[in-house]
Amino acid sequence: MAVLAASAGVGALAPGAGAAATVGISVDAGTSLGTVPSSGVGLNTGVGDEHMGDAKVTSLMKAAGVRQLRYPGGSGADDFHWKTHTMGNGGWIVPNTDFDRFMATAKKVGAQPILTANYGSGTPQEAADWVKYANVDKGYGVKYWEIGNEVYGNGHYGDGKGWETDNHADKSPKAYGKNLVAYSKAMKAVDPKVKIGAVLTTPGFWPDAEKAPGDTADWNNTVLSIAGSSIDFVIVHWYPGGKTTADLLNTPSQIAGARSSLRSLIAKYAGSNAASVEIAVTETDAVGSPALTSQAAALFAPDTYMTWFEQGATHVDWWNLHNGSGEAPTTVHGETDYQDGGILSAGTCAGGKCEPPRETPFPTYWGIRSLTALAKPGDTMVKSSSGNSSVAVHAVRSSNGGLNVMLINKSPKDAAQVSLSYAGFTPAAGAVTTVSYGKGDTSLTTAKRGTAVAQTLPPYSITTLQLKPASGTAVADRPTPASTPTAATPVVSAAGKIGSRAQGEIGAPVGQPTPSSTSGDLASTGASNTVVTYSALGGLLVIAAGGVLVLRGRRRRGLHGK
Repeated sequence: MAVLAASAGVGALAPGAGAAATVGISVDAGTSLGTVPSSGVGLNTGVGDEHMGDAKVTSLMKAAGVRQLRYPGGSGADDFHWKTHTMGNGGWIVPNTDFDRFMATAKKVGAQPILTANYGSGTPQEAADWVKYANVDKGYGVKYWEIGNEVYGNGHYGDGKGWETDNHADKSPKAYGKNLVAYSKAMKAVDPKVKIGAVLTTPGFWPDAEKAPGDTADWNNTVLSIAGSSIDFVIVHWYPGGKTTADLLNTPSQIAGARSSLRSLIAKYAGSNAASVEIAVTETDAVGSPALTSQAAALFAPDTYMTWFEQGATHVDWWNLHNGSGEAPTTVHGETDYQDGGILSAGTCAGGKCEPPRETPFPTYWGIRSLTALAKPGDTMVKSSSGNSSVAVHAVRSSNGGLNVMLINKSPKDAAQVSLSYAGFTPAAGAVTTVSYGKGDTSLTTAKRGTAVAQTLPPYSITTLQLKPASGTAVADRPTPASTPTAATPVVSAAGKIGSRAQGEIGAPVGQPTPSSTSGDLASTGASNTVVTYSALGGLLVIAAGGVLVLRGRRRRGLHGK
């Protein structure tokens, strides 16, 4: 099967001349890529979402296998004061979203919390007090703490206006590194078991590799050279975007290079602790591409989660639980896309068209939930490969001795014929159990379909084979770790690639100063080259859209409390 040329707007993978060839899939069940992280499948929540603890919402999150919840929410974290449950500049926060309510939600879901301490307008003492309240006074045992959100977006690069609150006089990476050490010291003095995370620029995405006037090195090298021995994990946000859906669906291939760059930095600066420093991807979704709620984004989700896990990331947190949109829906491959970064509908309206009723799962929800058919925490990821980039594959040895194989057909129009071969595992003969999600579906479908060695994948679909070992075959030994591969080529910074959700939403030219406006307190919504200004309301953007007041975290799509 040949990779088709992308059409204008959404793009496509189309067959070449003649009948489509069978795609070969190889699974090496004897070669381990590591175990599925215990709290790997994560989701962003925030102080703008009063519905995050609703019974229906927590039930949907639990069913989707969500094992981590991030709080208090994107760029708002650098304005948020946890003790008073207020924004630093008096901004509005919805009811029922204080820290204890969030922890009750996490408990209902069975999810580990990851908290973002206020770096932009807070202090090390404020963060240490939060650790004391959470882990000493309340016994919540919160383990993972990020120090700030996208701190590199504080205006140090570009035109000085940035999107991230940072009230420090010195906004350089050197200052962040020194302050990061102070935060770590203060917080670990309260609870030595907490893990402290450093905000890094995503390799290959602006402002990675940039040096502002007066800097001797870029953000990542500077921060880690100062704080490398004081941290336990590094944080990146993964918003690869794409001009077309085909572009978006090919972005997981970039993850190995990003991981290689991060591991090189960690090895250089973390000393004897380098091997234990984790990589956390605390925001990701399909922003910057045509699809946010439609099927392409659903296919992107599990492929992205699994690829990061296979590359050693311990957490991947999707943006967002509820999000809403001030933009009119679009049509992507014949499907309505509500331009909403949430996995559940916020029930909002824009451009004279309304989303489905509140809490209706978007396709992205089902993409994430598809992971529950593939793996449980602690299962062993094993080596697999596809003979054509139009079909992605991930494979996992389950704790009961079976083998699960996820196949993602990225073509919006054409079914894919696949043939599968196995090493280190002999599957039982006959029809196999499959769990699938296809375009237009409103649930996962379990059926007996095809065999372990031959499957037909519907267009734009996720299909997971749940294989049992052949009768009489010995249970395979524990998969052995893959030999250390030749390191993926570290990525280099490239103009034109967004580095954060903020850039993806406004369409700012990468590597160029983000445009600003003097048109007042209302912000425009984010088409390419759109002029943007900041509201004075608590670090939130306020947008009048179709008669609906839309609140967004600073240059973030907002959480709707109504």
